[in-house]
Amino acid sequence: MSALSRDDVAHVAMLARIQLTDEELDRLAGQLDQIVGWVGQINEVAAADVPPMSHPLPLTNVTRPDEVRPSLTAEQALSGAPVAEEQRFGVPRILDEE
Repeated sequence: MSALSRDDVAHVAMLARIQLTDEELDRLAGQLDQIVGWVGQINEVAAADVPPMSHPLPLTNVTRPDEVRPSLTAEQALSGAPVAEEQRFGVPRILDEE
């Protein structure tokens, strides 16, 4: 007998906004109970000295640190633009709204 009842599955389906037939509720009750059992087995195997992780390999950030460097002024950046308005690039309007 499944530890998860048909009503439990119906409640989870309602929370997930999934419509299930009566046959699907009966079938999924057993399947979800098996999944919960497998997760329980994994929890038994997990050792206290193994830290939780989201990825099996260690990940490191490969971005460079931010450093202030000389850059273009607004006038230099806009010097090649066909249209500039208020220190910004002017582009054609795509919406008719104001």
